[in-house]
Amino acid sequence: MPGLTLIEGGHVVTVDADGTEHAPGWLTVRDHRIVSLGAGAAPSEVRDAADAWIDARGALVTPGLVNTHHHLYQWLTRGWAQDAILFDWLVALYPTWARIDADSAGAAAAGAMAVLARSGCTTVGDHHYVFPQGSGDIVGAIVHEADELGLRLHATRGSMDLGASDGGLPPDFAVETTADALAASAAAVTRYHDDSFDAMVRVAIAPCSPFSVTADLLRESATLARDLGVRLHTHGAETVEEEAFCRERFGMSPAEYLESLGWLGSDVWMAHCVHLSDQDVARFADTGTGVAHCPSSNARLAAGIAPVRAMVDAGVPVGLGVDGAASNEHGRLGSEIRQAALLARLRDGAGAMPVRDALRLATMGGARVLGREAQIGSLEPGKLADIVLWELGEVEHAGIADPVAALGLGSLPRVRRMLVQGRDVVVDGELARGDAAAISRRVVDAAARLRS
Repeated sequence: MPGLTLIEGGHVVTVDADGTEHAPGWLTVRDHRIVSLGAGAAPSEVRDAADAWIDARGALVTPGLVNTHHHLYQWLTRGWAQDAILFDWLVALYPTWARIDADSAGAAAAGAMAVLARSGCTTVGDHHYVFPQGSGDIVGAIVHEADELGLRLHATRGSMDLGASDGGLPPDFAVETTADALAASAAAVTRYHDDSFDAMVRVAIAPCSPFSVTADLLRESATLARDLGVRLHTHGAETVEEEAFCRERFGMSPAEYLESLGWLGSDVWMAHCVHLSDQDVARFADTGTGVAHCPSSNARLAAGIAPVRAMVDAGVPVGLGVDGAASNEHGRLGSEIRQAALLARLRDGAGAMPVRDALRLATMGGARVLGREAQIGSLEPGKLADIVLWELGEVEHAGIADPVAALGLGSLPRVRRMLVQGRDVVVDGELARGDAAAISRRVVDAAARLRS
């Protein structure tokens, strides 16, 4: 948007360090950044200087939501293995995933990110780890689709090199050699990673999991990422079966095993972490290791409920993730706020996760996990203009006592407007920079090709 844009009249939840809210409030945006904000009506000098005005009356205004863990390619395999635990689910799906290519991954990414955008997600963290021979530039295809929709992307170049014949879970035809995985990871970082303040694309290095990756690949990936100055991501402590695998094979818990290979640190985040001991939580806090909490997926696969309250209280950076669409078919990040609040209460009691704490996980928590807390995650002057206006004027939320409870406990509100870098991405619940019907047709065609 050119010039100065004024957003005025909504219930503004800044998610700053003090939890400041303005009911009503206003904020201004210029050149991708938030310039100013305050309570009540905008001062006359701000109104006079504004080149554009966005009516936020009847809306909840929050930072854009940050998705810290997804597998976008799985959008093509939703509804499979519906009643399986993780290991059985993976075994059922690996043969199909091993046929993925850049075209199908692009179609899947477009579908998954369209749904993420329409649920208030401005930053997408994707973990792609299946790279069949001859599949083309899959990371590039995902980068392209994010750019088309206008979303901020934290891509990863994942990998698997531990096939079934060597004691791993994936079939041998679905894995790479260690050397090939490392070379391709370095190439993806060189080609796509941007470490600037305004970066729309960043790339992390992300071996898949302790049961699909060798110790050599984990150790050397950590060294490579730190040499290149990028972050590290993997799955960790997701299920009791993973715990048993690591104890039988390595004589350690998943967290202990990963730490032994250099995988705890402020440049690392892990998905799930459902089965962390108190000692594990303390080590994550001491080292600044982040966690992508995926409550719906963990429930879908019966993995358990992560100790999120304990992690947050200890100081562990915790964000929310949708996880793969094949284990969380709705694919909406906004819905994970409610799910995180409810599951934490099931585990630790009614006061374990107030709705504002759950919203913080989805915003500033996710920004911390991705190392972007200086740029996104809250509404503060100087930060990037990733902003969501949630429609509260419809019957689903009529008369609700607390606008934040409408988002954190009620049905997911429609996105009235969503800005990324100050540019429209969603307007009145629809994509501003993409054709949802055309994306749907691409997804249907790609899923049919993959199944056949």
